[in-house]
This record gives sequence, structure tokens and C-alpha cells, in this order.
Amino acid sequence: MTEQTPDASRTGDRGDRFYRRERDDMNQKGLLAVVSGFSGAGKGTLMKRLLEKYPQNYALSISATTRRPREGEKNGREYFFVSVEEFERMIREDALIEYARYVDNYYGTPAAYVAEQMEAGRDVLLEIEVQGALLVKKKFPDTSLLFVTPPSAKELERRLRGRQTENETVIRERMTQAVREAEIIDRYDYILVNDDLETCVDEMHALLCSRHHAVGRHEEFIHRMRRELSDLTSGETPED
Repeated sequence: MTEQTPDASRTGDRGDRFYRRERDDMNQKGLLAVVSGFSGAGKGTLMKRLLEKYPQNYALSISATTRRPREGEKNGREYFFVSVEEFERMIREDALIEYARYVDNYYGTPAAYVAEQMEAGRDVLLEIEVQGALLVKKKFPDTSLLFVTPPSAKELERRLRGRQTENETVIRERMTQAVREAEIIDRYDYILVNDDLETCVDEMHALLCSRHHAVGRHEEFIHRMRRELSDLTSGETPED
């Protein structure tokens, strides 16, 4: 891991209780975190394990789509399934954090669902590609952008080949896409090197928890502390 990530030694059950207690004490809303990374970096596995390990802290963003549900899919679990007319109404009303169209179907992130989860104190995780991530950051500057990568290019290629689900042409296309994505990494806030899954999960958790201690998120607390100190010391003569 790089120096951009906090010390993971404060995570685990004890650290989780510590962070959750401090967040509850200050009645904090959740944060929006966008997760991107190379194909093969393990983004999906990382986020799934994070939610398993710290279920009270996080919610995975659920996209709205105009495509038909597949067998076994449930509305509000995998996706919010809506009509084209409903989706285009959401676009007009600026009710989506981001959206795109793929193969004649719309996909997008409903702002209302994200806001509901954040009001409940959960950090919302949104997995999208790099260009979409930058658009979200522009629209919502307080968003945390996290980029997930394996420790080396050779390891990335090894993982892509190890999946045994893509032919050589697709693998080369994904590696070429990784070259383009690497040019944008420095526009992200944090980088997570996914070498060991459990270590990376705990470091991601510690990183996101640390964002709740940013001074800018505690203006009300700071103002209250200043008032209380002023009230307690008013009329007193400072000691030499």
C-alpha cells in the first residue's frame, strides 16, 4: 500500500466500534465514495468483502436501468427497473448522480437512494469507470475517489489471464484500456493497491472512516465548542 492510505492497525472490531461511536456522537451523515480501477484489479470482490465485514457502515449504490430484468433479478436489489419514459423524466429533473446509455438501455445512479442511505449514516459506494467518476466529482466535490490497482502491470495481466473467460484479443484490449486509465489515476483522491484482499479491505475501511474526521465536516461542532469555551471563560482574567 502507498502512504496515501491510513494505518490499518486501527481497524477490526475494536477500531470499527471506535469509528462508529465517534460518527454517532457527531450525528454525521454518510459520504459518497466512487470506486474505479483496472479490469482485473478486484474492485467487485473488494467491495463485496467490505460490505460483508462492515455491514453497518456501508451501502452499495443501486443503479436504475431501462433493460428488462433477467431471471432471478429483483427490483431494488440488483437494479431499479424503470421504463424509458421514467428514466428520461429522471434525467430532466436532475434526479440522477450520473447516467449513461449502453446497447439501447439507460443506466444511472438515482440521487434519492444515495441521499437516503447517507442520511442514515452509511457511506455509499459507487463503482463506475474513470470518466464517469470525474463527472461525479465535478458535480459533488465532497465525493471521495478511490482507484484500485494490483501491485504491478504483470500481476494485472496474470489476473486477466487467470480468469480464463476472455480470449487474447479481449485481454489485449483490457490492457490497452488500462494504459489510458493509468493516465488519470493522479486525478483521484486515494489509491488502493489490492495485493492481499483482507488487508486492502481494512485499509479501505480505515481510509473512508478517516474522511469523517475532516475539519470541514465538523463546522457545527467547532462553532458549538467555541461558544461553550467563550461562555465558560467570559469575565475571567487570563493568567500571565
